[in-house]
Amino acid sequence: MNDARQTFTITGDFELRRGGVLRSPTVAYETWGKLNDNRDNAVLIFTGMSPSAHAAASPADPAPGWWEEMVGPNRPIDTRRYFVICVNSLGSCFGSTGPASVNPETGEIYRLDFPVLSLEDVATSSKAVLDHLGIASLYSLVGPSMGGMTALAFTALYPAVSRSVVLISCGARSLPFATALRSLQRELIRKDPAWEHGQYPDGGGPIEGMRLARKLGMITYRSAIEWEQRFGRERIAEERQSGDMFAPDFEVEAYLEHHAQKFTGQFDANCYLYLSRASDLFDLADHGGSIEAALRDMQAERVLVIGVETDFLFPVHQQQELAKAIEAAGRRVSLAELPSIQGHDSFLADMDSFRPVLCSFFNGDWQALSKICSGS
Repeated sequence: MNDARQTFTITGDFELRRGGVLRSPTVAYETWGKLNDNRDNAVLIFTGMSPSAHAAASPADPAPGWWEEMVGPNRPIDTRRYFVICVNSLGSCFGSTGPASVNPETGEIYRLDFPVLSLEDVATSSKAVLDHLGIASLYSLVGPSMGGMTALAFTALYPAVSRSVVLISCGARSLPFATALRSLQRELIRKDPAWEHGQYPDGGGPIEGMRLARKLGMITYRSAIEWEQRFGRERIAEERQSGDMFAPDFEVEAYLEHHAQKFTGQFDANCYLYLSRASDLFDLADHGGSIEAALRDMQAERVLVIGVETDFLFPVHQQQELAKAIEAAGRRVSLAELPSIQGHDSFLADMDSFRPVLCSFFNGDWQALSKICSGS
């Protein structure tokens, strides 16, 4: 298969925010569309915790991307108008340097010798990609979930780079509830004997721990309302039952098992631990002492904040908090609170709700955007 992925190696030592140094780390990214003559039509997308940089199909890689219905010709982020860049987070395992990469100083895989990762490090390494591409000004910065927090980190570090910002289903920090859930996921991985204190062999690892962590993750990404409507009390067909009295009996159990099996083997366990922890460590107030102080120098002309009413990982009051702080910074901000039942994963699963608001924002249709934000 063709690979649309490109890589950029940062020359020399890359100092991480919480201590430690990476020697010439690599950042993987993909691009769509064409950079205009003024080099000012770029849209930078940060991902959630587990996706690669492959947000959409391209001639080089026609496989559907994780945001296929959002990025492309005639789509909300229209690649006929914009030069779209999606980066794979530093610390991940899809081309960017992370715990699963080889440490050039030792010739061995980093594993737990990888320094503590922060979302600021992800933002800083992505800025290096923009510099490499000769892009000084972004048309827009877009981030869902962990990518939204990374976008906030980027804005705090480089307040004048992006002329607009889209923050989706994120917050200025993780709430204790979300941190507790991620902490349990990390414990499930680390308690698996196959984790071997992070020293598992290349190609091996804590499959059972990752499977259980993914199941817990899927529970947090969706909503009870959706599952009640989608699965109800539906049972697994008799021919699919194993005979074990404690084996999955309900379709919702089969759904979780399917996604868990699909995930295991695709994502490195140590990379998962590092990115999960980075999400919990992030706090926008670290940049100046408060959210308002962190956003004080923000120069984006327009900001769109999107929340989902059924999201209990990043509940709507967190997006309301962000919108209020952005408004206090003197920026034009629109807050859309969408009634989707797909919970935190709505930005991936409910395109009918997300397409109109993103289209309105990128097309500059303020009347339509105002109606969406007012709920009318």
